[in-house]
Amino acid sequence: MSEIETGNTSAVQWVQLSADFKGQRLDNFLLSRLKGMPKTRIYSMMRKGEIRINRKRVKPDYRIEGGEELRLPPMRLPEREGPPPVPAGLGERINAAVLYEDDALMVINKPSGLAVHGGSGINLGLIESLRQLRPDAKMLELVHRLDRDTSGCILVAKKRSALRQMHEALRDGKMKKTYHALVFGRWPSRRQHVNAPLKKNELQSGERMVKVDDEGKASLTEFKVIERFADYTLVAASPITGRTHQIRVHAQFAGHSIAGDQKYSLDEDNRRAREIGVSRLFLHAASIGFPHPGTGKWLEVSAPYDEVLKGVVESQRQQGFFPINTD
Repeated sequence: MSEIETGNTSAVQWVQLSADFKGQRLDNFLLSRLKGMPKTRIYSMMRKGEIRINRKRVKPDYRIEGGEELRLPPMRLPEREGPPPVPAGLGERINAAVLYEDDALMVINKPSGLAVHGGSGINLGLIESLRQLRPDAKMLELVHRLDRDTSGCILVAKKRSALRQMHEALRDGKMKKTYHALVFGRWPSRRQHVNAPLKKNELQSGERMVKVDDEGKASLTEFKVIERFADYTLVAASPITGRTHQIRVHAQFAGHSIAGDQKYSLDEDNRRAREIGVSRLFLHAASIGFPHPGTGKWLEVSAPYDEVLKGVVESQRQQGFFPINTD
């Protein structure tokens, strides 16, 4: 596909739309590429016929088929400022964290502390770094999100068609994500589900918090005990719905918040957790499984713990195992 020019363009642009964008709405395509252009201006240009497909007027909900010719009128777009260069050490960590890759997608073991994308004071996230590290890639897009402090499996699409199919798998419940979390106390084996609606709330400081609220969105997480330790339980958590901070809030709601969680765990508990080596949120996207967008075959990828999580588990195991089927 030809690139859309930035800056002040005095001539009409003709852009060939790639088949990679098949199925995407035209307005969403334009909004993602005409950065800095007011939404009202984009919709006005479509309404007036200044933006056309194959020389014909189209509505904002037109679905791209691939191969069309897009007409853009003369316009003024701000120059795009690129993110800062990827530090050498970060680049090495990201390259070493690739768990699986083919021509359609990548699965990366995202390090804790690295945001998935820039914004809100963060200039460089995982996806911006990947685009710099892979300058020849035609497209790299996040399929889903992970909190900044959460480590583990994250999916990146390398084709628009793959992105669309993996989004469909997410919506249709055909993608299985399993997280490992170290929670305070003894999680009862009989408690295998937390079904509680979640509502976002923004504090005066601007910090985003989530709480269980009857007016919130329906939310369901499955839990399973993996191992018991003296004062902690290692659990597997599978979110059936995909709400912000879902596992963290559902664990707190169940009375067993996650070790190292600065938002939803008590400061006193986190102080105790630091004494056993928990220096970060102990929440890890341990595996992800889905139908491959190219072959349709089931693909499952697992991510190993980083040194911090591995060290915590090994030190707890040295104190002895505790039965998991006694409650």
